[in-house]
Amino acid sequence: MKLFFGDHPPPHFHAVYSEYNALFNIEALEMMEGDLPPRAMKMVVEWAGQQQNELLLMWKSQQFHKLSPLK
Repeated sequence: MKLFFGDHPPPHFHAVYSEYNALFNIEALEMMEGDLPPRAMKMVVEWAGQQQNELLLMWKSQQFHKLSPLK
């Protein structure tokens, strides 16, 4: 997961899996663009759902902190 401060709205993060890249909307938990294998996409959405509030807080505050792995 990558989060770039000063990046374009809406709040989003970049997911990288091997040679695949995708952008995910934090609020909607949907892929905005890119491609990921179905299993990886499911895991990213599940993880982002668990971390949604923290991801939004980081986007708004522009302060990074460590997030928990997928539970």
